[in-house]
Amino acid sequence: MESLEVTAKTVEEAIELALKELGVDREEVDVVVVTEGRSGILGIGGEPARVRVTPTEKTAHHVTLAKEILEEMLGRMEVDASVRLKEGDPLDNPLSLDISGDDSGLLIGRGGASLSALQFLVNFMVSRKLKEWSPVNIDVEGYKQRKQRSLEALAHRLAKRVQNSGRPFTLEPMPASDRRIIHMTLADDAHVTTESTGFGDGRRVSIQPKAQDLTP
Repeated sequence: MESLEVTAKTVEEAIELALKELGVDREEVDVVVVTEGRSGILGIGGEPARVRVTPTEKTAHHVTLAKEILEEMLGRMEVDASVRLKEGDPLDNPLSLDISGDDSGLLIGRGGASLSALQFLVNFMVSRKLKEWSPVNIDVEGYKQRKQRSLEALAHRLAKRVQNSGRPFTLEPMPASDRRIIHMTLADDAHVTTESTGFGDGRRVSIQPKAQDLTP
C-alpha cells in the first residue's frame, strides 16, 4: 500500500491525523518523520511537522483478503459490480474498498443500512479467517464520503440556526455512525454543544447553545 503524508503543528498531531484517516492503530503502521516542524518567531518563519505513515504488510493483507471475500460475495449474489482498493489519496481512507458498477446502487439500502451490514459481514469473515480484528471500510462509488459531507454541511447550518435563535434543535433519529459525524463536526464549535438522546433506533442528536450564548 502507498504511504500517506500528513502535516500538522506537531509530529504527534500529524500522526494522530494520519491514523484517523487510515482508520488504524499506531501499531499497525510504520511512521517516518519527514520534518519535525518549528514554530518560528512571532508566527513568522514557522514550518509544520510532516510525517509519512505506511500501513504494515499485515494491515495490507487484511484489505486484500477483504477484497477477495467481497468479490466472491458479489459474484454469488449475481451483482454486476467491481471492487477496487482506494489508496494514494489523502482525502480517502487507504484501508477502503470501493464498489462500482451498474448494480452497485442496490448494495446501499435505505440510509446505507445494507452497505453497513455488508461491511460488517465482510469484516467478520476476515477476522474469523485471520483470528484478529482489523476492520476495512467498504463504500459504494463514494457514497459514504458524499453522505459525510452532506451531514457536515447540515451540522454547520443547524449550529448557526441554534446560535442565532438561542434554542436547541433535535434531529431525526439516525444511526450511530451518522450521529458521530454530527458530534465530530461540531466538537470544536464555540457556540453550540451536542449530545445524543433517546434509546435504540430512536437515538437522536440534540444541538444546544452553550451557556455563554444564552439570552438572559
